[in-house]
Amino acid sequence: MSEVRQILVTSALPYANGSIHLGHMLEYIQTDMWVRFQKLRGNQCIYVCADDAHGSAIMLRAEKEGITPEQLIANVQAEHGSDFADFLVDFDNFHSTHSEENREFAELIYTRLRDAGHIATRSVTQYFDPEKGMFLADRFIKGTCPKCGAEDQYGDNCEKCGATYEPTELKDPRSAISGATPVLKDSKHFFFKLPDFEAMLKEWTRGGALQESVANKIAEWLDGGLQEWDISRDAPYFGFEIPGEPGKYFYVWLDAPIGYMASFKNLCKRRPELSFDAFWSKESSAELYHFIGKDIINFHTLFWPAMLEGAGFRKPTAVNVHGYLTVNGQKMSKSRGTFIKARTYLEHLNPEYLRYYYASKLGRGVDDLDLNLDDFVQKVNSDLVGKVVNIASRCAGFIHKGNAGAMVDANPEPELWEAFQAAAPSIAEAYEHRDFGRAMREIMHLADRANAWIADKAPWALNKVEGKQAEVQEICAFGINLFRQLVIFLKPVLPNLAAAAEQFLNVAPLTWNDHAALLANHQLNAFTPLMIRIEPVKIEAMIEASKEDLAAQSTEAAAPAGNGELVKEPLAAEINFDAFAAVDLRIALIEKAEFVEGADKLLRLTLDIGDAKRNVFSGIKSAYPDPSKLEGRLTLYVANLAPRKMKFGMSEGMVLAAGPGGSEIYLLSPDNGAKPGQRVM
Repeated sequence: MSEVRQILVTSALPYANGSIHLGHMLEYIQTDMWVRFQKLRGNQCIYVCADDAHGSAIMLRAEKEGITPEQLIANVQAEHGSDFADFLVDFDNFHSTHSEENREFAELIYTRLRDAGHIATRSVTQYFDPEKGMFLADRFIKGTCPKCGAEDQYGDNCEKCGATYEPTELKDPRSAISGATPVLKDSKHFFFKLPDFEAMLKEWTRGGALQESVANKIAEWLDGGLQEWDISRDAPYFGFEIPGEPGKYFYVWLDAPIGYMASFKNLCKRRPELSFDAFWSKESSAELYHFIGKDIINFHTLFWPAMLEGAGFRKPTAVNVHGYLTVNGQKMSKSRGTFIKARTYLEHLNPEYLRYYYASKLGRGVDDLDLNLDDFVQKVNSDLVGKVVNIASRCAGFIHKGNAGAMVDANPEPELWEAFQAAAPSIAEAYEHRDFGRAMREIMHLADRANAWIADKAPWALNKVEGKQAEVQEICAFGINLFRQLVIFLKPVLPNLAAAAEQFLNVAPLTWNDHAALLANHQLNAFTPLMIRIEPVKIEAMIEASKEDLAAQSTEAAAPAGNGELVKEPLAAEINFDAFAAVDLRIALIEKAEFVEGADKLLRLTLDIGDAKRNVFSGIKSAYPDPSKLEGRLTLYVANLAPRKMKFGMSEGMVLAAGPGGSEIYLLSPDNGAKPGQRVM
């Protein structure tokens, strides 16, 4: 028997500022399947995770909701825990980065790095919000891209042209929190000297810990020269204060990966047989694996291993990176109902359907995975119901009716049995290397062979022939054994189905090694349906439940936003050119955008149209929950629309917008170079 491996596994920490959706679940399901496979093989495999609970975003959301950050993260952790449990993600421990264990390790790692000379300090000039009284992280600064002139871009990169820059390079910067114009202010910051570890990182990233494509990407950064990493933030900030530095806090990304250590340490307190040092010391022979998305590889493959090295801890055995999730070939969309929260899915569908579909699509690489909902229905119904469960349902009835539920000792097709045995190492290898798609294909190939053999033997017809009942019992007992084999191979993916099958089979929880033996002269329990087909109506209901604020769509056009709420109207009757030319369409600068008290959908816009100012109420609140994002943008304005008196005030004209509604409403904007007041037509 092979030696039992000691394995510690983590998934990236979900941020405690929102709900889990199906894109998030891709990572946790992938990790859980790998962990369950290791446990099924008899290895000691421990899976820990935690909520990432620090940062300005947490602090600001809690403030907005009128609760403490501690209350917010407790509420979110309860929600996350419920979603994970119902998706059968079986953490050994799910903790929080806002914990004493995390504080202790963050301070320990920092002081070790500082004492070894790997921490630098210097003054940094940053934008400061004078109204909010806080320094602004890049994400809380908006302005015009200095490279291409695109408006409403974040403080560190442009989503339109892809350029990266310093926040101080933004044109017309503004605070995304208060809308105020930020001012430059100096502050002392603390930096981790990442370049000190360049040689180690070049060796480690090419030493087998990373997928080749990830290592190639990291090499680009390494070859370009590493920069020191700013690890501090100024008060007010929700996080851990840096030892001996009042008003200075660890940046959230410093203590987030340390949360892996903290969660494991917390588990060790409850399970004394576990030793923290056995998994985290430099002398550790245990294995450590991180599962992450490709958007955070720099933190996990540069900063994190360098921090561990500098602080005297072991580095990861491997960092396993996956791609993003698309739905029906496109980015998840709230308007299309494909931005699906975990809880919304669970209210309509069996979690194991999604676990299997993800498994069938996941390979070893970092390619994106598409959840095609039509394919999802077809694959689950065909593979799980039509192939795997079908074997048990075909055979169980004959055994119960013909032999009181007792399986006879039979192996009527040794060649097929040997094929199942021969496939086990290959399937195990696919699981081990996270090539779940290959494992599922090999398992379903076996299921096809089992079904074809049963169909060829046709026990339902044979049972009607006098004197053939003993042969029927042999066929069906063998069929149940083939089903049991498939259940063992699928158990990491479908733990609930496996548990139900174990109940039917009247066996103890199956392990991987159980595949080597046949059940013989064995009493079965009563058979009940193990899985039902997906009805398309369930998919439709889930999509409808995921849509936000969408009106019915037929042959519609979006009415201009202004003089009331955004509405959808049937296409109007044709007008002649003279009527169209009478519209005075101008360029307008949005000077101020703000909520309207008492209005569910309206924003109040203050417009500069060159020679005058105008006040317009626009029904676009659902698309712009942070109105300050609109300030400084140019848009199209109907200047000669008669003013309309509303209960909130006078609306003087109309701005133009388009889109299906909800969060997908887009103000129409002119090309670069347009000036407020210019006529468009």
